Amino acid sequence: MGIAILLGGFLLLIVIKIPIAIALTMSSVFTAMYLGIPLPAVAQRMVNGVNKVALLAVPFFIFAGQLMAAGGISKRLVDFSRVFVGRLRGGLAMVNVLASMFFGGMSGSSVADTSSIGAMLIPVMKQDGYRADYATSVTISSSIQGIIIPPSHNMIIYALAAGTNISVGMMFLGGVIPGVLLGTMMMIFCYIYAIRRNHPKGEPMGLVQSLRIIRDSITGLLTPVIIVGGVITGIFTATESAAIACVWAFLISFFVYREIPLKDFILILKRTFKTLVIVLPVIAAASAFAFLIAYLRVPRMVTAALLGISSNRYVVMLILNLILLGLGCIMDMAPLILICAPIMLPVAVGIGIHPVHFGIIMIMNLAIGLLTPPVGVTLFVGSTVGEVPIERLARANMPFYLLTIVVLLLITYIPPLVMWLPTLVMN
Repeated sequence: MGIAILLGGFLLLIVIKIPIAIALTMSSVFTAMYLGIPLPAVAQRMVNGVNKVALLAVPFFIFAGQLMAAGGISKRLVDFSRVFVGRLRGGLAMVNVLASMFFGGMSGSSVADTSSIGAMLIPVMKQDGYRADYATSVTISSSIQGIIIPPSHNMIIYALAAGTNISVGMMFLGGVIPGVLLGTMMMIFCYIYAIRRNHPKGEPMGLVQSLRIIRDSITGLLTPVIIVGGVITGIFTATESAAIACVWAFLISFFVYREIPLKDFILILKRTFKTLVIVLPVIAAASAFAFLIAYLRVPRMVTAALLGISSNRYVVMLILNLILLGLGCIMDMAPLILICAPIMLPVAVGIGIHPVHFGIIMIMNLAIGLLTPPVGVTLFVGSTVGEVPIERLARANMPFYLLTIVVLLLITYIPPLVMWLPTLVMN
């Protein structure tokens, strides 16, 4: 009965459109009252959920992403991408994907990527004869690389939620090959599609102009190198790297590129706080929810149920992927990581999946959810930026959606795609 109150109550509150943080808190409180657990214990779990030094990395990375989105870094990365693929047929679409690969690896946010890269490239793509729905679908689909390519604050949230002392450095490295693989497959598709649709070639750049663009972009491109390199070499922790990212992004945005006035710093802070007001209460509430899930032995029951269907690891992983894809359509990423990691990770570990491998699989599933209605945040942002109706954009995005599913299956069933780089560097 306790499980029914906890999970059933949460789902019911979500259905009637209660905010996620409140739904998690209310279902946890009602379950604790039913089980006779003192309510101060629930409150203590909520406080403990956000009273972690490692969690400081999340607001720092969000702040750094906001600084980079506003400070001219995205523009230079677009120009940098033009140097390499802009002259090819359909080059603007490939520039879009490549710029998202670079920028997403700095901001860690698909929404920031779509807002900044999309605002620059979608109008230009329209002028060059690309359909608005295609230009927007390229933008939103490539933006989820920012969730997978490090540094990603969602990887830090997973490491905290999993509770098994997972190395953030290994999580960062585990996302590199899947993210690059996804971007490469998208660029190949864009090139083939451009030939079929006779999309225009970009203007070739001279050597002097190319070298100038590369020189101007180097400072921004050093950002992920400093952050990820510092973490995996042990020079500083993930939290320290996030703080350094903020200082670096601040200096680049306001004193090197100088494309925004210093007074805009307050507006960037406000946007950061607006995001944190949503994220941190969810983390606190999910901590109490996860405590009750463990108390009621839900992970053990889920493991037994799935292994009762099949003991084949490939079948079990397919089932977990389907569940995560379905949940990603109706809930946002951060709360799903906090709720699902404690339940599903024991299942994955029980069939021989490494926690880092499963973490990348989970994040990839939920990143795809950002593109799917009815709650796909990136889909809605792209619809606004590209001025394309949601229904039309969702249809245009189907080829890219299928590409993301192919990459998901590849990283699920070919573990070295995720684990080779972390094992090579960290061991």
